Parts: sequence; structure tokens; C-alpha cells
Amino acid sequence: MRYSAPTMLTLAVEKREKTGASMHALRRAGSIPAVVYGAHQVSTPVAISARAFEKVLREAGEATIVSLSGLGEPLPVLIHEVDLHPITNNPRHVDFYAVTKGEKVEVAIPLVFVGESPAVKSGANLIKVLHEIEIKADPMSLPHDISVDLSRLVTIDDRIYAKDLVLPAGIGLVTDAEEVVALAQEVVEEKEVVASADISTIEVEKKGKVEEVLEATES
Repeated sequence: MRYSAPTMLTLAVEKREKTGASMHALRRAGSIPAVVYGAHQVSTPVAISARAFEKVLREAGEATIVSLSGLGEPLPVLIHEVDLHPITNNPRHVDFYAVTKGEKVEVAIPLVFVGESPAVKSGANLIKVLHEIEIKADPMSLPHDISVDLSRLVTIDDRIYAKDLVLPAGIGLVTDAEEVVALAQEVVEEKEVVASADISTIEVEKKGKVEEVLEATES
């Protein structure tokens, strides 16, 4: 199992006035209102290019340090929260959390499943229980993702636990070590159940319909 090395992306921001009217104007102009805050950072409203942010989000996700320019010295931040439009799914507001080197943060890191399971190759079902894990680390050492080697699932009922994941030096596991990440499960065939028809019930229903027709004719 491996992990990907962290990357450093940059994103330009501009300070803005924190008013509802200006936020609407920003969106119409192709920008997204955002805020930068942190333990040692005064909350600062900013604006970012929607196109540039979406590109960074695709590459970085929410577990990679991004360097913000436009606020003086380059500021390392995490994309802490993204508010999406309920219909278009486009970002409409972003929270950036300013981090400090040496002060550990807790974040969710996505898992990437690699390799081939011998058990699954022989016909078992692959069950992916977790798709991310919580870790605690210096923000400058955060991996972009962590790979899960499925070749460990050799026979049915084999499991990969969070404690089996190999994390880089200096990174601690926050997720319960006994949490199951993935397992190989036996395929259970569903038997087709054919309901037997009750002949007596059918005859009674048929007789009743005939009587209804005769009564209607006589009347």
C-alpha cells in the first residue's frame, strides 16, 4: 500500500466587501465569494475566479494544501468547505482554513483501491466499506490520497482494516484502527420463488364474475 506525495497548487484571491449585493454581482461576473480564516488568521472575505477554483478543486480536493496569493505573503490553506448550488452543483461559496506549519490538523483523506484480489478473481464479491479515512498530520505533509492494495484479499471473508494501511511518517490514524476498509464476500445466489396458484380460489372468483354478469343481464 502506498500514498501519493502532496502537491502545492496556487490560487489568486482578492479581498471583497462582505455584503449580499456584492456576492450576487461576483457570481454574475464569474467569481465565487469565499472566506479565509484559521487559528492565527483573521477572518477575511475574498473573491476567487470560479473557473480557476474549479480547476484547483479537481486537482487538489479537500485534503491538499493550496497556496493563496493576493493577501500579502502566500498563505497555505485547506479547502475546508464548499457550498454547492442544489440544481447546477456549481460552487457558490468556499471556506478556506489557513494552516500553520508544525500545527497538526485532522482531515479526511480519500482512499484509492489498487491491485487485484485473488478472492474476487475467483468469484467473490468485493465490498468497499470505507472510501476515506481520518488522519492527523502536519498540513505540509498531507498525502493527496492513500492506496489500498486489494491483493491482500486472498480468500473469502478476508478483510483489510484501517490499521493495515501504511501511512507516511508523522501521520497518525484518527479513524478507528479496527474499522473495515474492504472485504471479500461470498456470492449468495438468490433462489427464484414461483408462487403456486390456488385453483379453488380462481374457480370461486370466476364463478362470482359469471353471476355478476347474469344479474346485470336480467336487470
